[in-house]
Formats: sequence, C-alpha cells, structure tokens
Amino acid sequence: MDAVQQANSGHPGAPMGMADIAEVLWRGVMRHNPSDPTWWNRDRFVLSNGHASMLLYSVLHLTGYPLSLDDIRAFRQLGSHTAGHPERDTHLGIETTTGPLGQGIANAVGMALAEKLLAAQFNRPGLPVVDHRTYVFLGDGCLMEGISHEACSLAGTLKLGKLVAFFDDNGITIDGDVTGWCTDDTPARFEAYGWKVVRAVDGHNAAAIAAAIQDAQSQDERPTLICCKTVIGFGSPNRAGSSKAHGEALGAAEIEATRKHIGWAHPPFEIPADIRADWDQRAAGQQAQDSWNALFAQYSAAHPDLAAELGRRLRGELPANWDAVKADLAQQAAAVGAGQATRVSSQFALNIIGPHLGELLGGSADLSGSNNTFRKDSRAVTATDASGNYINYGVREFAMTAMMNGLALHGGFRPYAGTFLVFSDYARNAVRMAALMKQGVILVYTHDSIGLGEDGPTHQPIEHVASLRLMPNLAVWRPCDAAETAASWVASVERADGPSALVLTRQALPQQPRTPAQTAAMGRGGYTLLDTDGVPEAILIATGSEVALGVEVVQALAALGRRVRLVSMPCAEVFEQQDAAWRESVLPAAVTRRVAIEAGATGLWWRYVGTQGRVLGIDQFGASGKASDLYRHFGLTAENLQRTIVELLNN
Repeated sequence: MDAVQQANSGHPGAPMGMADIAEVLWRGVMRHNPSDPTWWNRDRFVLSNGHASMLLYSVLHLTGYPLSLDDIRAFRQLGSHTAGHPERDTHLGIETTTGPLGQGIANAVGMALAEKLLAAQFNRPGLPVVDHRTYVFLGDGCLMEGISHEACSLAGTLKLGKLVAFFDDNGITIDGDVTGWCTDDTPARFEAYGWKVVRAVDGHNAAAIAAAIQDAQSQDERPTLICCKTVIGFGSPNRAGSSKAHGEALGAAEIEATRKHIGWAHPPFEIPADIRADWDQRAAGQQAQDSWNALFAQYSAAHPDLAAELGRRLRGELPANWDAVKADLAQQAAAVGAGQATRVSSQFALNIIGPHLGELLGGSADLSGSNNTFRKDSRAVTATDASGNYINYGVREFAMTAMMNGLALHGGFRPYAGTFLVFSDYARNAVRMAALMKQGVILVYTHDSIGLGEDGPTHQPIEHVASLRLMPNLAVWRPCDAAETAASWVASVERADGPSALVLTRQALPQQPRTPAQTAAMGRGGYTLLDTDGVPEAILIATGSEVALGVEVVQALAALGRRVRLVSMPCAEVFEQQDAAWRESVLPAAVTRRVAIEAGATGLWWRYVGTQGRVLGIDQFGASGKASDLYRHFGLTAENLQRTIVELLNN
C-alpha cells in the first residue's frame, strides 16, 4: 500500500489479495537462494498478473534478495529496479518481464518444459541434478486471454507435472465484477486440459494453501491449478472486493483505516526486526544450494562429459568446435549449385549445425514440412519421452513464441520454431517481449511474399517484414540464396542479446557466386554483390527473392555501358550496426541515384534511396494466382526494374 501511495500509481488490490499465498510459497515451499539469485536449479517463479509487481518486490525484499527499501520507495520511478510491471533481472530474482496478460503463464509453461527436457537429457539414476518446479501466479485477465488456452492445453498434453499455477479467483477486473463478461467454469476447463485442479482453496488461510501445494507436489505428471478464492484489496475496509482496489492508490485515509483494520501499527516502510528475521530465507537457501552443489560434484565425478556439456549450455557458450562447424557450413552452402528455396536452404543449414548444438531445440506451429524446421537429427518430444529435441506446438503461434521465451529464459536451450510469415501477427506481442528481454530465440518465418502464389492474399505477407523491422532489438534476415541463409543462421546462433527472424521463400532461388571477401561480408547485413568499374552511376538495393532480379538487370545494364552497383541487404538492422566506414563503402553518399526492390511494403527503403530515389514494392494486399503472374501484375519484373533505373539515370 505504501509504495503505491508514494508513487501515486500502481495496483494494490492483487498484491493485498495474494499476499497470504505468497507468504506460504516464498517462506515455506520454494527452493531459492536470495544470496545467489541465479543458482540455476532454483525453483522458478512467474508473476503472470504482472500489474501485481509490488507483491513480487515485497517478497524479494523480505526474503533477502538485493532489493532495498530505497528500491521499494522508488517504485515506478525512472531508473528504479521496481518498474510498474516486473522487468527481467535475475540478479534481483525477477525471472521474466510480464504485464501483457497471459504471456507469463505461457513463459512458465516454457520454463517447466525446459526443466523436463534437461532432466531427461542429463539426469542419471540417483543423480537428479535437474530437479526444480515452476510456480506461477495468474488472474482472471490471464485466463481470458486466448494465449492461456494455447499454452495450458499443451502443458497438459506434455504432462508438465512440475508446473504449479495459483489462480487469483477474486472475480474482479478493471471494469468490475467479471460475471458480466466471463462465466467460464475454470476448474472444468483445466481438468479438460489434463491438469490436476485443486478447487475452492481459501486464499487467506495459510493451512489450506499449504495443503493445496502439498497436493500439487504429489503429482508426477499432471500440472496443477490451485484455485484460490481471494478478496481483491484484502484488509481494506472500504475498497476490498471492489474494482476500486485494482489500479489506483488507496489514499492516505483508506491506508490509515486499513492499518487499524488489520492491526498494523508501524509507519510506512518500517518492518519490525523479528518479522524481518522470520522472513529471511538466505540461510535456508544457501543450505539448499550447498546440498545441490554436493550432488553436482558427485555427478561431475561420475559423468564428467555430461557435466561439462550441461555447464556449457547453462552458461550460454557455443561448443569448442563452433568455428569449424560454421566454416564447414559456409563451404557446403557455397557449393550448392541448383536453385533452392531458402526454406530448404535453412533446413540444409540446420542439418549441418544441429548435431553440434544440443541446445538448438526446434519446433513448428503445425507446419514442420512447410517450414522445413525438422532436421535429420530431430526427434519429437512426447508426454512419455522428453529426451527429444523437437516440439510439435500445434496450431499455437502465440503460445509457441511465448513458450520459446520461457525456454530461453530458463537456460540450457536456444529455441527455434517456424510458422508462415503472415501468421507472425498472431505471435507479435511475444516477439516484442523476446526483443525487450533480449532473449536469443530464433523465429523461422517461411512463405515470405506473393511468391507463395495461389493461397491468395490472406496468406501473402505484404507489411510483415517492414513491421518486424520496426521492432527494436529484432534482427530480421531475408536471405537470397543458400550462402546468405547459412550466414543468417550463424549470425542468429551467435547472437546472445536478442531474437532473430529468418524470412524465407517457398519458391526456388538461384545461387549467387561470391568472392571470399563477399562471403565474409554477408554477416555484416549489407554488402556489394555486383560492382562496377569505376564509380557507380547508381545503386540498386535488393533482398531475398528480388536479388536475382537485380543481378539480371545490373548485368543487362552493364552490357549497355551503364555502371550500376547491386547491394544485397539481407539484414538492415545488422547493417545499421556496422561502422560508418563500412556503410559508406557499401552505400557511398556521393551516389544519390538509388533504387530499392522488395516484394513487400516499401516503408524501410526510402531511408536508403532518399526522396529522389525509387522503390519497387507492394503497398497493397496481394491476389490469388500463380507467382509468376503476380510478380508481373505488381510490376516486380526485370523489364520494369530496368526501365525504372534507366529513367533515374536519365533524369
């Protein structure tokens, strides 16, 4: 109450309503070490109803994490560690960024899946070095969001028995009593998913909460939903049970009345020494970690190779032979002679690098054969066999992406998964969270343009690549052939501070010859593919399937004596990160006649061609028809491109 009041902003209702649940979980149940918040075998805690962030900050402070009272007093202030919705900081005990409701429970499903997969891969009889649970708090809003259905359905199917969710069943959202817009039978819904459900637990009775948790921990296979009947703003004599307790400070008078009502006689931000000592979990946490350290020492002695591999993966390090692997990939990709769809080139790359990267966990939203994400060494994970390396996510693009975030957040995995580019819209907010949290997930998006043809405008992405490029900290790769596709995979695997999207074709594309210098330059995002003798008269910029058109036109113009440089720009974001000298060497400022071509929205390219340049693209929805007919219909032909460049040269 005091932190929200001091900030005059925030949500006191859910923290007050779930405080009794948090007290039981954080003081008596969870295995965690406030002295080492990154101890990797800790239980994970996810606050899916992220507006209740003051509850998380309170228990972190009270149990001994390095979150001070000054941090609490700075709640919601610029630069503070106590943001309005929790933002990932594992050194403070904050596992994931939540706030967009429903994503936290999907992240938690990913974390629980990570634990199950690592346990299957690394545990040995008598040496369960991977052994922890994932706990998540969620509310009505999380369960109304469709992503909760996607993720929780899959959690039940995969039998994630170490996942425990606490449903804050207070019946209130921002607009008031939820019975006006949500009359779901939530327990029955989760039972239908295959979850264990503990119904009607008194969320203000510590003994009842503890008994429900014990029941949940007895489950070996089914995840558990504990339905806690709570009162929002519990303790507030005039606001409890009302939407008025949800998202605004209670006010000085109501806070004073609440203090009297619950018998709390201490001033703001003062915690009596005996209560503080009773909450402190540092000694118990260190004891738990020490016990695990002894277990891991036995494991390392008995299975040194497994221990070394597990440690490497948890540290996020690439294998010692990675340089040799990527050199082999580059050599084999350069040797591809026939035309090849870049989705096929992507699978080709995966078949080479996959066996060397145990952390490379694949998947698809029911499009494995179309996305080409299933590689030669892929084995599907099932409820009864978690030793595989491929997740069949089903038709669940949003949950798939949020679960990938959870897998990456947990550690030990570099998840990649595919869907059609046009369906990236379904997953967009989870892509945004990956970028915000700087998680190295790899998004494989195929069928990248009108080149997919007869499926028509509902399946033909137009604005998608441009809109993804607008997202901060997302690297969007649109390669033109097998060599660029291989380079995009290498860059994506090596990137540790954010997600990458690989945008790939359905149709076959020709392979482009390159010098060793050009091959080395592909990873810089933009480079000169065809150059001129002397200073170029104009520059043509292309990506993906349109690079081949550019090659045809530039060569035809060269035969006519015109000097046009062709720049391939598979990743504008990476190109922008290069030093000024490189960018000037590729796009010299003195050459102002510029044309860009891409089978999609034109927005990005005006940055590079200027207001006097030309952009050939598509700023309207597509149409049903053969790909070749569509390219002619939208003017993406060699003839039109050559005419556009000649007009610019003659102007």
